[in-house]
Amino acid sequence: MDIKTYKKDYFYSYTLGAFPTLELIKNHKEEILKVLIHSSFTNEEVLNKIKDNSSYYEMSYNDKLISKLASKGNCYIVAIFKKYKMTLNKDKNHILLVNPMDMGNLGTIIRSALGFNIKDIAIISPCVDIFDPKVLRASMGSFFSVNIVIFKSLKEYQSLYPEHVIHAFMLQAKNKLQDFKFNAKYTTLTFGNESSGLDISYLDDNAIVIEHKKDIDSLNLPISIGIALYEFTKQQK
Repeated sequence: MDIKTYKKDYFYSYTLGAFPTLELIKNHKEEILKVLIHSSFTNEEVLNKIKDNSSYYEMSYNDKLISKLASKGNCYIVAIFKKYKMTLNKDKNHILLVNPMDMGNLGTIIRSALGFNIKDIAIISPCVDIFDPKVLRASMGSFFSVNIVIFKSLKEYQSLYPEHVIHAFMLQAKNKLQDFKFNAKYTTLTFGNESSGLDISYLDDNAIVIEHKKDIDSLNLPISIGIALYEFTKQQK
């Protein structure tokens, strides 16, 4: 198999670093094709975990290929794996992202979602490539513990999850997050694009605003989602 620098239309992707690789092994080792190890890597604990599961994949030392694939010089482990399909749980709360375009932001959001025990993320296209190695790295391996599904439209998402109540986070909303009571059986916390947010069609009686000082026009998307997840999870407890 000729491994090349990642492109969206490839059937495979790869992890960059030991920790994301271990998370991949823990959750989806059956999808791994090959694990590459740099000759200077000496962490015996990590090496043993890779070797313990090597019946599922090929492993080899290949400094040259790691240098080719990694965008940064401090990468010593790379795992090549097949892209796989995921489904969202119908009986769990969701996050819905509308047209996310920043790979680093998406990785950070995935990590925050998992930290607050939200493991189902819906995305409305067009959007960033969820399997891009930069997304995987930014998520610190959390990607492999969540379900992410891309939909063509909000209508398509709602047709499959009609019991989920959409709570759109918008500056125009009247409901303040700190005062809002989540009481739906299943909730979908919904957020817009990094630059444009959600369009007015999402504004309804369930929409929520995170109030902040007028010295800024808006909060960073991952920060907004972190705040929303904290308040939502606090109520769930």
